[in-house]
Amino acid sequence: MRPSTRREVLRSSAAALGGWLLLGGQPARAQSDAAAGPATGTTGEDPGGPYELPPLPYSHADLEPFISAEVLKLHHSTHHAGYVRAANQAIAALERVRRVGGEEIRQVRALSDNLAFHASGHVLHCLLWTSMKKRGGGDPSKNSDIAQLITRDFGTIEAWRAQFAAAAQQVQGSGWAVLALEPLSRRLLVLQAEKHQNLTVWGCVPLLVVDVWEHAYYLQYQNRRSDYLKAFMNVIDWDSVEARLAQARRLIAGD
Repeated sequence: MRPSTRREVLRSSAAALGGWLLLGGQPARAQSDAAAGPATGTTGEDPGGPYELPPLPYSHADLEPFISAEVLKLHHSTHHAGYVRAANQAIAALERVRRVGGEEIRQVRALSDNLAFHASGHVLHCLLWTSMKKRGGGDPSKNSDIAQLITRDFGTIEAWRAQFAAAAQQVQGSGWAVLALEPLSRRLLVLQAEKHQNLTVWGCVPLLVVDVWEHAYYLQYQNRRSDYLKAFMNVIDWDSVEARLAQARRLIAGD
């Protein structure tokens, strides 16, 4: 392998890790969520583990009228909490399978699938909370790095908005739209993530995400996903996106 190619691979690996590091570390578990019911498809108690539910960086009412307090509370304390519990359960179950061995090893396929689904749900929700803020929205600052990259890679901010909204609107069923930095080309991409873990590109660092699972909007917008997406554009935290971009670039450069 040529040295330059090897450096590129190492940098892309660092960027992939950066996708997790950009969450800002492991926050304290939200005490108020201990009694919350599990999300669909999860059962049992949280066994504890590496994943913890972060507190929201704002109050439940801070994103109104665009995202209602009721929707935000349900989304965070029930659905996100459920992904955290189920991811920890999957890790605990895999530890048990390794310990017991024998025929138990047949469970690895199903448990690995559970881990990919629920841990990805946890990561994306952590990114979602920091993709929004009170009195957010609008366009990124014209002089910001994120604005310059969006203009370079999509032509205009308006063209990016149209593609991002279309990607979110056209997710088949449940999933996400993601603005990500792809480390090998150093370009921004708009991706879909069906469910939480499908249709993504390895190594990409997510900078901005929007959740289009129905639990993110149905209580407020019913089946009008396009109206929800218009509302989301009014709460984007561009300062947070800019900070993630800066950190991603440092990781890609090896700094």
